[in-house]
Parts: sequence; C-alpha cells; structure tokens
Amino acid sequence: MNLKTLVWRELFERKSQMITIFVGILLGITTVVAIKNITCFSEKAVAREMDSLGANVLVLPKSVTLQDYYSADMHSETIPEEYALRLTMSNLEGVDNLSPKLCVPVQLAGRQFTLTGILPKSEFQAKAAWGGAGIFSRPIGCGAIDMGVEPEMEDKKTLVRKRVIDDLGTHEALVGADTAAILGVQEGQSLHLMDTEFSVVAVLPETGTVDDSRIFAHLHTVQDMSNKDAVVSCIEIVGCCKEISAGLVGNVNKLLPDAKVVTVTQVVATQTKVNGMMEKLSLIFVAIIVVVGGAGIANYMFANVYERRREIGTLMSLGAESKLILQIFLLKALLLGVAGGVGGFALGTILAVTLGPRLAGVPVLPMPLLALWAIGISVGITLLASFFPARRAARLDPVTSFQEV
Repeated sequence: MNLKTLVWRELFERKSQMITIFVGILLGITTVVAIKNITCFSEKAVAREMDSLGANVLVLPKSVTLQDYYSADMHSETIPEEYALRLTMSNLEGVDNLSPKLCVPVQLAGRQFTLTGILPKSEFQAKAAWGGAGIFSRPIGCGAIDMGVEPEMEDKKTLVRKRVIDDLGTHEALVGADTAAILGVQEGQSLHLMDTEFSVVAVLPETGTVDDSRIFAHLHTVQDMSNKDAVVSCIEIVGCCKEISAGLVGNVNKLLPDAKVVTVTQVVATQTKVNGMMEKLSLIFVAIIVVVGGAGIANYMFANVYERRREIGTLMSLGAESKLILQIFLLKALLLGVAGGVGGFALGTILAVTLGPRLAGVPVLPMPLLALWAIGISVGITLLASFFPARRAARLDPVTSFQEV
C-alpha cells in the first residue's frame, strides 16, 4: 500500500470518529469566521459613529487660544483658504474629512446670529481632479476621505455630525435648530441675510452646541458678503485616531508652519479606546476558540493513538518506518484541517451575513480574505494538536504494543 491509500483508509475505516473530529473543526472555524466577520463590520460601524464626536483636529491662526472647541472659530483672526487646498493635495495619512469655515456675525429680527461659511466636498473633488494626487488618491478607509454620496437631504442634516457635507449651492442655507425656532424658519422658505437671499434647504437637528444658533452657507458666498477674500476662521479635520497617535498633528504643523494645529484630546482618546476595545474583543474570542478547539483535537488524537496502538504495532512489524506512521497521522490531520477550514468559512460567512444585522445591527458582507485565514487557523490547529500524538505513535515499540494492559 502507498501513503495515499493508507491515509484514505485511516480516514474512512472509522467514519464515526472522522465525522466527530471534522464536525468539531467545522464548528470551531465557523464560530471564528462568523465572529471575526461580524466584529470587523461592527468596528467599521463604530468608527463611523465616532464621527458624531465631530472634528478631532483644528487648524487655527497662530494668535488664537483654544478655550472651547465648539466655539474655537469665533474670533476675528483668519488664515488663508489655500491651507485647505494644501491639505487636500498632500499625501498625509489619516485625514478622513476636512472643512474650512468662516464665521461672521449677522443681525436678524433684532438679534445677533453667526453666519458660518462652509466648503462642501464637491469643491475639494473639483480641485483634486486636476491635481491627480493627495488624500483623494488613497483607498477609502482610515486615512482617506469617504467619497460616498448620501441622499441630498440626509447629507445636509448630517452636517452637525460629520462636520462636512457633499454639496451645497451658492445661495442655499442650513439653519440651526435654535435659530430656526426663534425666526420661525422652515425648510423650503427663504432667508434674507446681508442683502442676499438664501433658500433654506434644511433645518439641522438640535445638538446642544453653538451650532444650534448658527446659519450655514457656502464659504465663497460668505466671503463675498463679508468682503473677506479667500480666508477662513479655521479648518476642522476629522482624522484617523491611529494616525493622530502616530504623529498626524506634527505632520500638519510641518505642512502649515504659520498656523496653529491643535488636537481635541477627549475625542481622540474616546476613538482610540473604543477601537482598541473592539480589536481586543475579537482577539479574545479567537484565542478562546483556538485553545478549546486545539485541546479537543489533541485529546481525540491521543485517544485515537492509544486505541489503535496494536494496529500501529502490526504495521510497524510489517516493515513500516516511524516516518511513514508520522506522515499518515499528519496527512490525516492536514486533510481534516483543510476540509474543516473551507467548510467553516462557508458556514461562518452564511451565519455572519444572516445573523449579523439581527444580532449586531450592522450590515455584514462576505470577506474572501477570511477564507485563507480560516484554512490557515484550521490546518495550524490540527497539525499542532496532532503532532505530539503522531510522534508518540511513530515511536511505539511493536513488541510492547501487543502486550495486554
């Protein structure tokens, strides 16, 4: 008999044992794949929700002191709008969103409000198109601006959360909740500001910050109305917390040496803590399954070798070398590992896609990369757990294996 035949017979002579160990591997890998898949998309969902904390880096004029993050742009000092273009065209890793802002006071109904000019992402896209480089040239993810376009009205109302919107007309306005209540303004109505007529395209949800008392319009329109040419009060940046820890602020300082770059430490600390917790949770689940699965396979292989010591002794008495015995058990483990990995990936992906939205409340998609990951873990566990029992089998003394216990 050749090695292939011996391994095949080894697998199917005891079908019940083979099925038991295969099911054990299958269930273990299925659990690992499902948890990893759901956790990965949960991390992305958590990262998106971290945007609700607002920008975590501010670019301000050198002379400005940061007293309150949410009103840090309320000052008379300005910086060139061209700084935003520098950031857009740079290769800095970690800039997810950026928003230049210019704030000017306006009088309405006998009260003073703040008119804030913002530059939508469409303006950056137009500038980046001819540049052919910069932050828009990197893949979407941590360290790149998400170029996905949301429905128009939803996009307008997420300004207070994401600190940036995709598009805004030159004579369109977004009104904060408090301002809308005071003025009695609703969506679709007009608003007269500094001799300019604006169409109110959205009333922003209440945030409990100074944004509630603001009116937002296109940056270039506000610059023209206030006779301020190509300047901004500040540039808000939503940065990847990992890159901020790795020195993003220092890199922005080098790019803009004449500006002050500050970090909102509470926001960054919260982002880092939540992301780290999600990663550790995933690793803990994987470690538990690997340890439990490996112990189960090792226990089965040890028991299998003990029960079959007479058969192994007979095979060795017929001339089989220790190397052949070792190869039989390890090849058996390899085949079971590959089969369990492939099956576990398929079943785990189905469970993740089906149960993920129900259990975690996030949409889950298949991750082909997990196939290699699943097969690697499955084969690694089975080979490692089978090695010592297989080596024990290869070292059996044919004479003692026939002795009655």
